[in-house]
Amino acid sequence: MRASRRQGPLTGLKVVEFGGIGPGPFCGMLLSDLGADIIRIDRKGAADPQVTEVLERGRRSVAFDLKRPEAVEACLKLIESADALFEGFRPGVMERLGLGPDVALKRNPKLVYGRMTGWGQTGPLAQTAGHDINYIAITGAVHAVGTREKPLAPLALAGDLGGGGLYLAFGLLAAVLHARETGQGQVVDCAIVDGAASLMGAFYGSYAAGRWKDEREANVLDGAAPFYGTYQCSDGKWISIGPLEPHFYAILLDKAQINAADLPGQYSRTDWPAMKQRFANIFAQRTRDEWCALLEGADACFAPVLSMAEAPSYPANVARGVFVNTHGFDQPAPAPRFSATPGAIQGPPAARGQHTDEALRDWGFAAQEIKTLRAVGAA
Repeated sequence: MRASRRQGPLTGLKVVEFGGIGPGPFCGMLLSDLGADIIRIDRKGAADPQVTEVLERGRRSVAFDLKRPEAVEACLKLIESADALFEGFRPGVMERLGLGPDVALKRNPKLVYGRMTGWGQTGPLAQTAGHDINYIAITGAVHAVGTREKPLAPLALAGDLGGGGLYLAFGLLAAVLHARETGQGQVVDCAIVDGAASLMGAFYGSYAAGRWKDEREANVLDGAAPFYGTYQCSDGKWISIGPLEPHFYAILLDKAQINAADLPGQYSRTDWPAMKQRFANIFAQRTRDEWCALLEGADACFAPVLSMAEAPSYPANVARGVFVNTHGFDQPAPAPRFSATPGAIQGPPAARGQHTDEALRDWGFAAQEIKTLRAVGAA
């Protein structure tokens, strides 16, 4: 996990992460998997993470008591040599600690200062508590997902992880490129609301063009279309189909031994409810494995619906190495992939403060400085 042993296209990028939950750690995982040297500032005395906390893999941990001025000064010294910093506290917390962007950018004008929140740094909800489902609820995303009777939260994929952590990583790297070109650092205000709304861009465009109904199970991609959805098999397991294009749809019908002449047109929307029921009856006649034998490998836009227990051993996933078994369990491999500078899981989650002395030395602290921090209880 030492900087000299890291690999990936971000090798040499130095990042300070202030420990948090959800989207911040996910951003840190993405950057670490691609080789960034990340020092995570953890609260001194906090409980250690479990090895299964995937989002915390691959960073070094320094534990500080940020109520001590010596610890704050140590953070600022780390910031002086960092390319980027990110934190996920409510607006104003870092300022009260003496580590806000004005102070940090004064110490390092090229610094990229990332701020991860749900509602954003400004606005009427900025100081209000919330979680993933609340943030994406006001973007239209929750309303669009679910059954006719009830909207459903799409895990934390559209909010915390996709709209939050992934956008933060993207924003940090974009700002680092700008800083290296111009010498000018800046603040990246990453709000889950903003990211989730951005992810909804294609649907807002379709809605404006009249191609998308603002209701659930009324559109091609939300469960209304008989040829884009999931169906239960005779063994209780499920399959997915998605042949949107007529030529792929024709292949599905042929491979599934469904007579196209007995069906209305693929995009005859008034016939969709009846077609869905007919498809459900057909797919219920065979097991999932039997459907896989018939449809896998053909351009029918088909895949079995796998559980989390099944996915790591699925042959296509095994062939690509989508999952890796490391530190005693299956977990997602680094993504995306690079031909010349492949990323890697750089190590398991670190115990709080596990690398305090080592990381501080690597980032330019003298032995006496580290000793002093220990003596006053700051580290």
